[in-house]
Amino acid sequence: MKPSTPAGAVTKDFEAGEKSISNKDYVSALKSFTKAAEQGHALAQNYIGLMYAKGLGVERDFKKVGFWFRMSAEQGEALAQNNLGLMYARGEGVIQDYVEAISWLRKAAEQGNSEAQYNLGFMYAKGQGVTQDDQQAVFWFRKAVEQGDEVAQYNLAFMYEKGIGVVQDYQQAVFLYSMAAGQGNADAQLNLGGMYDTGEGVDQDYAQAITWWGKAAEKGHQVAQNNLGLMYAQGHGVTQDYVEAHKWFSLASEAGDESAKSGLQIAESEMTASQIAEAKELADDWRGSHR
Repeated sequence: MKPSTPAGAVTKDFEAGEKSISNKDYVSALKSFTKAAEQGHALAQNYIGLMYAKGLGVERDFKKVGFWFRMSAEQGEALAQNNLGLMYARGEGVIQDYVEAISWLRKAAEQGNSEAQYNLGFMYAKGQGVTQDDQQAVFWFRKAVEQGDEVAQYNLAFMYEKGIGVVQDYQQAVFLYSMAAGQGNADAQLNLGGMYDTGEGVDQDYAQAITWWGKAAEKGHQVAQNNLGLMYAQGHGVTQDYVEAHKWFSLASEAGDESAKSGLQIAESEMTASQIAEAKELADDWRGSHR
């Protein structure tokens, strides 16, 4: 019989793996995590699964990803349960199975894992592996929101804005969009800007709309870029500026926003050749700084 390794040594192996990960020494990290994992360290097993999933120090191998996530998940590690659930939901390394995905996500969610709570809510919203149920989606999104999950904040805000699974409440939608937008969620920044633009749940404020659309546009959000183009072209919340409008229409159009293409044509009809050249230079500068 192989002698067991003392718990202290297993912990040291795991900590050595964490240190190597922080130093981006993935080969050493894998060796240390493997020593701990083979002695039953659940979090080390989850780490190894992640390394095979991302190809850190090893070639990507989803069969090994699933093996290590399952080893960890069966010991009750919520992170691994969520990860294994996502593998089944996406069909990565396993045959896609929404029911199995729900089973693992629920285990993690009931342990308080916020990502699993969001994922479970998403599957209720889509009716994947369960009967579609907007109220259950709201329930799980709210659980994740309470832990500060920005994607859950955005989704719950959207449900309040549209009245899906809850009584429509624009003020609550603004509150939740603001939480997610403040964490840098570009979709939330877009929708928050939209609510300031229309005055739903807040006093209409074009300047605030531009502020939030500007944040999303800087992240490359094409709809926000088009919206900024419209605001500059129309002079809403800012001094009318066709050069700035052209820049944003150009960026949005390049990203695939169809409405931006017509905005670009309209803006050019109001501009001189030198203004168009200036706008193109500004767009080039933006691209260069956002590579």
